[in-house]
Parts: sequence; structure tokens; C-alpha cells
Amino acid sequence: MKLRLMDDMEADDPIQSVVNLIDVFLVIIAALLLAVANNPVNPFSTESVTVIKNPGKPNMEVVIKDGQKIERYKASGEIGEGQGNKAGVAYRLKDGSMVYVPEAGVDQTAPATQAEAAQ
Repeated sequence: MKLRLMDDMEADDPIQSVVNLIDVFLVIIAALLLAVANNPVNPFSTESVTVIKNPGKPNMEVVIKDGQKIERYKASGEIGEGQGNKAGVAYRLKDGSMVYVPEAGVDQTAPATQAEAAQ
């Protein structure tokens, strides 16, 4: 009889509930630490990573992490322009891959005209 009474008292011990809650919180903390460590923009890693947020939308943002340096570029909504040369043609294949074909006979030092850029 005495053994049964002691078993019942241990089952109702409130400290056991607290210990179980601490165990649950330790598991949650470990999961969060793993998530931070596996994040590509982890501040502790030295890898080079480029992340594009909201691609093709007006609020698009490009985050470039090179070692410990992080740069952010936000889309302004304006069309970019500049000087350059037409270097060739790119084709998208049925499987989604891209193929670049340089154009033969094109002077790579001459700037591209508006007509060439439109093609």
C-alpha cells in the first residue's frame, strides 16, 4: 500500500511539468539555431550569395552577400539605359535552359545602335 501512495504523489508533482516545458523549449531553440545556420544570408558564413526578392515586380530587391559585406539594390521602376555593344543573341530552349550565341562579323568595339538593340 505504501508504494502505491508514493507513486501517486510523484505523478502529481508540479516540478515534473516545469521540467517537461524546459525540454520542449530546448528543442525549439535548437531548431531555430539550425534554421539560422542554414539561412543563405547567414551573417556568420563567408559564402557569396545573391537573393532576388519579388522578381519582376515594382518592389523588387536584390541582396548580394560577398563574405561579410551585404549590399541591397532596390528597383526604382525606371528603365535602365547606358552605352554598350551588341554581343550576340540568347535563346531559351524548351527545357528552360539558356544558350548564348555570339554573332560573327559584328565589331565588338563599336557601340550598338537603337535598331540593333531593338532586334
